[in-house]
Amino acid sequence: MEKTYREEKNVPQSNTEPTWVNNTNAALFTDLYEPTMMASYVQNELLQPATLDLFVRQLPPHRSFLLSCGLHTALDYLEHLQFDPPMIDWLRSLNIFEENFLSHLQQLRFIGDVWASPEGEIVFPNEPILWITAPLPEAQPVRTFLLNCIGYQTMVASEAPRISLACGDRPFSKFGAHRCHGTDAAMKAARAAYIGGASGTSNMLAARAYDIPPVGTISHAHIMRFGDKLTAYRAFTRDFPQGSTLLFDTYDTYDTYDTYDTMKGVQLATQVAKELAAQHAELKAVRLNSGDIAKLAPAVRRILDEACLHNIQIFVSGELNEKRIASLLQSGTPIDAFGIGTQLGTRGDAPNLGVVHKLTEDITGPKSKLSPGKTTLPACKQVYRVEQEGKIIQDTIALHSEQAPAKGRSLLVSVMRKGHRNSTPETLETIRTRSRQAISTLPSHLRLRSLNGPTPPLPARLSPSLKALTAQMTPP
Repeated sequence: MEKTYREEKNVPQSNTEPTWVNNTNAALFTDLYEPTMMASYVQNELLQPATLDLFVRQLPPHRSFLLSCGLHTALDYLEHLQFDPPMIDWLRSLNIFEENFLSHLQQLRFIGDVWASPEGEIVFPNEPILWITAPLPEAQPVRTFLLNCIGYQTMVASEAPRISLACGDRPFSKFGAHRCHGTDAAMKAARAAYIGGASGTSNMLAARAYDIPPVGTISHAHIMRFGDKLTAYRAFTRDFPQGSTLLFDTYDTYDTYDTYDTMKGVQLATQVAKELAAQHAELKAVRLNSGDIAKLAPAVRRILDEACLHNIQIFVSGELNEKRIASLLQSGTPIDAFGIGTQLGTRGDAPNLGVVHKLTEDITGPKSKLSPGKTTLPACKQVYRVEQEGKIIQDTIALHSEQAPAKGRSLLVSVMRKGHRNSTPETLETIRTRSRQAISTLPSHLRLRSLNGPTPPLPARLSPSLKALTAQMTPP
């Protein structure tokens, strides 16, 4: 019988396999080339500090800005970074690493500095979202985790404002945890979406963990179990008499807006709503989740209004994105709120963010990658933003030692010193408020780019000193 990899290599097996990433095992959430590089640095006594930037080279299509997110996760990870004895035993069993390196890992803690854009701040391509300065063997293995947590959360947080802009004054909630690419992704997506403008989340664990308002409706299974809509509606609203939302499309496909079954579902909802009113209770909303929303919503609104049920809202979901939302609202479709799932949690039209983590300086001086199309800016940097009349007019990427331009403010702030946070973590409401304020500083052509077609993003210029240094790094 063929042996497994574990049996063939005599790899020890723990009684509890590390199937969940947490503070006790996150040090191994790295790619093999990173600990092998660490081992080489240790072997060659290259232990001096180095600076590495995390940034995005270019934006996905139809995007004009990013909203920084994930810093809280990153700092929590760095503060708890360590290799415990079971990890060391496992690494030893691979027969890759020398004992002197494994001994080094046993003592390893992150003792570096971190500068970063606060969560909820606007950032543009090539601007550092964060940079770290730490002994090289500490700075190297954190790459995978930082790219994962900053990249994904920034991706979702940057999508949420576009949806919010499309929704106008109508709220939207983060749905679709079951469509996210993993349970941790679903949790982080709920937090990032809330920072970017969502009003709530359907996921209960995320609601509890981050103190986000939980939202929800009724499922098809509930209706099918009770056998018919009226019985199911009555049971659910009786059990939850204040603020229920009823779902229509368990049996109806909504191919046309005036089918008998569709309108029958609306009529049943109005019947239940009147029964609730007689008991001093209320039906909060009805939910449209499929079909031609542009035709269905007006028909549903008309029936509700004719029954004097003007306060019942129409809640719409089902593979929505900002373009479809904008189209519906621009045509005057009567919709009061939205539930956004797949297109937010997985960012359907652009499902990844090209975030990178590159060495920019060490004790020998500034460093640049010079590959065509993948060049990087050298040295430790700062980003200065100039605003005029409450709007961003220019970002300048400069050397960290340079003075801010007139009326410019620093985007990167010190958030960790010698491996410890400089302050207590910000509340989610503080970050959410910063996000709203930051979005308001975007020029209108950047805010509406995703809705009105391609527009170049705001290009960050280089300071004269950084431009001269970059030219020196480039071969003639």
